[in-house]
Amino acid sequence: MRTEAEFTDLYEKHFSELAAQVCAYLGDATEAQDLVQEAFLRAWQRWDKVGGYEEPVAWVRRVAWNLATSRHRRNQVARKFLQKSSAPELAPAASPDHVALVAALKQVPAKRRQALVMHYMADMTVNAIAAATGAKEGTVKSWLHRGRKELAALLTDTAADPRPAKAAKPAAAKTAEADPDTMPIRIKRALPGAQRTSRSTTRRASVKEDRS
Repeated sequence: MRTEAEFTDLYEKHFSELAAQVCAYLGDATEAQDLVQEAFLRAWQRWDKVGGYEEPVAWVRRVAWNLATSRHRRNQVARKFLQKSSAPELAPAASPDHVALVAALKQVPAKRRQALVMHYMADMTVNAIAAATGAKEGTVKSWLHRGRKELAALLTDTAADPRPAKAAKPAAAKTAEADPDTMPIRIKRALPGAQRTSRSTTRRASVKEDRS
């Protein structure tokens, strides 16, 4: 009894009865069928030997019951753990600002998006981001700088803001805030009908932006 046809005959004759026995023990028909199928699979892998037994089905039955017993023990341990453990607290709903930020990030190119997330959400330094991505520190700074500009445009809120316009900051403060390694992400708000103040033609950037 070592041919494939003989194994198929054994499977068709005894699968249902073995699955019913294991199901009565575990109380789960799907789980019982999976275990009996696993037992038959193991029998097939050793069919040259198992097929020569006087009652191959006895070998399959023993394996199926061993698997069922192990599964039953694991299920009991899991049930005890769940009974002792309190249900996890539900995560708070995402705020509108967080939803808007995630939606805007999807529109930023992948490398800049990765740099922004690593820097502002994972609190990684430029040096750490460079090591993680394999890029140069200058490239990472460029990603952060350009990514911030793109996010600022995407997150601009055109709703009315009753607050008065802030006074212009000193040049030193502007220089410090322009550093992408220290500058926080903020959502801009524009006054309705307000015109943007043009920059002085005498204050042009001396360093060209990386266009890569």
